[in-house]
Amino acid sequence: MEATVHQHCWVTGNSQAGRVRAATALAAAPLLMPVVDAHARLRGPYTAAGTIARELVPGVLDRDPDLVRRYDIELLSAAPELSALVPGSRETLTSMAIPAERTRYYARLRTRRIANGLAEFLDGVAGASEPLTIIVTGVDHADATDLEFLATAVRRTDPGRLQLVICSAGPDLSAAGPAGQELAGQLRDRAVAIVAAAGDQDPGRPAGAPADAAWQYVRTEATSDDPALIAAYQALSASERAALHDRRAAELAGRDEQSLRLGPIPYHLEHGSDPAGAGARALQAAQDYCVCQGFYEAAAGYGYRGLALIDPQEQAGTWWLLLVALGLALSVLSRTREALALYDQARLHSAKPEVHMAAAYSTAMLYTRHNEPGERDGLLAKSWLNSAIATASLIADPSERAFQGAFYRNGLALVEINLGDPEAALRLVNECIASLDAQLAPDDHALHRSVLKNNRGRVHAALGRLDEALADYAVAIAADPNHAEHYLERGNILRRMGRAGEAAADYERAIALSPPFPEIYYNRGDLRLSQGDRDGARADFGYALELDPTLADACLNRGSMALEDGDVATARADARAGLALDPANAYLHVLAGQVHAADGEIGAALAAFDRAIAADPELAPAWGGRAEVQFAAGDAGEAVASLDRAVALAPDAALLFNRAVALEAAGRPGDALADLRRAAELDPGDEEIAGRLAQAQGAARLDQGSLIKIP
Repeated sequence: MEATVHQHCWVTGNSQAGRVRAATALAAAPLLMPVVDAHARLRGPYTAAGTIARELVPGVLDRDPDLVRRYDIELLSAAPELSALVPGSRETLTSMAIPAERTRYYARLRTRRIANGLAEFLDGVAGASEPLTIIVTGVDHADATDLEFLATAVRRTDPGRLQLVICSAGPDLSAAGPAGQELAGQLRDRAVAIVAAAGDQDPGRPAGAPADAAWQYVRTEATSDDPALIAAYQALSASERAALHDRRAAELAGRDEQSLRLGPIPYHLEHGSDPAGAGARALQAAQDYCVCQGFYEAAAGYGYRGLALIDPQEQAGTWWLLLVALGLALSVLSRTREALALYDQARLHSAKPEVHMAAAYSTAMLYTRHNEPGERDGLLAKSWLNSAIATASLIADPSERAFQGAFYRNGLALVEINLGDPEAALRLVNECIASLDAQLAPDDHALHRSVLKNNRGRVHAALGRLDEALADYAVAIAADPNHAEHYLERGNILRRMGRAGEAAADYERAIALSPPFPEIYYNRGDLRLSQGDRDGARADFGYALELDPTLADACLNRGSMALEDGDVATARADARAGLALDPANAYLHVLAGQVHAADGEIGAALAAFDRAIAADPELAPAWGGRAEVQFAAGDAGEAVASLDRAVALAPDAALLFNRAVALEAAGRPGDALADLRRAAELDPGDEEIAGRLAQAQGAARLDQGSLIKIP
């Protein structure tokens, strides 16, 4: 079996040892580090990425500390043990919140941004040396975070600089969920598939005394596929196995490493002598950490495992903590029916007011935010929130009553926004802010107070009260200066106000504070394009698509720029890519029509413009584009009809000029002259319009020509 440094590889086979031997033989460059095992039981989320980070960061710090600082959020997310070497430089109120004050959690896409940052860190490391290879095995047992990271690395890493050799038992990674399917897709597209030959498989080996072999198996965190070790472990009694798991959990706990508390320690304790006690508590602690980090797939897994161990009546406290965090994770993951079933369980098993209050709020969020659009119900969400607010009003402690009431009213404000009543939402948020200011000490619940100011800023912006929105964002940013989304949102408002320089500064700040965030680059690219910075816009749209190839709008903007620059091939590729992502996007169909027209494909161009019109009959550029093609095909009458519709929708100077040309060709010089006069009024500085008008007025007719102005 052979590979070159210019190929990533995907090795499958029925033995871990055989896969590793085959992968090592495929390495076309020196190994950057020892073989990395991605099995989630070893370290939990980011097992592979964390192993890579722990191996590389100390050396990179010595030769390129700026590279480490640039990706410190990503590196610490993957390998929290590095905090002694890599201090977090961009902490936010969200990252620092104590459990009692958590009211904002990371977006589901945060791990996508982390994956891109980790891939860029690897690229920076590879750039400092000759070609290198990394072998990663066990991906069929990896956490979703690692699968997402590896898929991103395979997509974005040049195998000529850093070859990735990925190993799994088989080619089907669908059992690992959407992230596994994504990795499998990237490997099919970008890697050479190798099946380890039968001779490469590991037949097993003598394992020595059964007790030693069983302990050896447990010390692999029960990840070994060695038949002798597995047989020795299974031959033990249940109590003997539990004792080994207890022993291993204690051994690992002595190392005081956070990622061990996410992988092997919970596993061993749930299989040890006290699964319902120590095991459930370890799973709940791991789940809590992962919810706060935005590792929602792992949080859901811990939640289900923990709930399976305990009785909701006998261990009501731990049961509720597991359930509420599991419901949050499932909601963010769009597994909303599972979440609703959990909240129904909470109402069934508990009569505690705080349980019913929180379950009511969480149910409301399903109906107003998390459910698929067809399963949302704003009025039902409002009824559930009113229930939560009523229960909160009965809390005895004034400070807690004020906080909980404000929290639930803030949720009700979201419902009112979704119901189309921003004024009601604004009244609610104002009530929340006033209540907390009156009842709490100035430093209490800083995170939620910042969230309220941010939310009021959003409502003000929705109402067009942009100065008030800016004032709210100023307060939110002063309280939480490292929260990147504040700057992105304020930048969007500043752009609406025509303050392009300040908007650009906010986008820059957001970029500096966050792992690679495609939406920021898209917005900055759009701003740059509006300011005439075509090179900057092109770079931003391209980088946004590198970070997230599913951004159809970035395909549209980049493709439109390419067409204007005469690069029809790039425009065609972007139109196709965009339409594959968003087949109903009328603007992308317009771009496709313009591409076909540029290549003289009249029939295909007309069909594309017809699809654009079918998708959005009110889109003037689609009618104008169709007229361009009809006129070029010699059908001036049909061109006039299309331009009539375009002008009715958007009576701008370019469309009027084009209709004037078509009208003259159709033998209607008087109507053509009227259009030219209107066009000159709308754009008196356009020399082409002025010249054509003078010619028409002087000769009382128009020379036939071609439509040359594109609206």
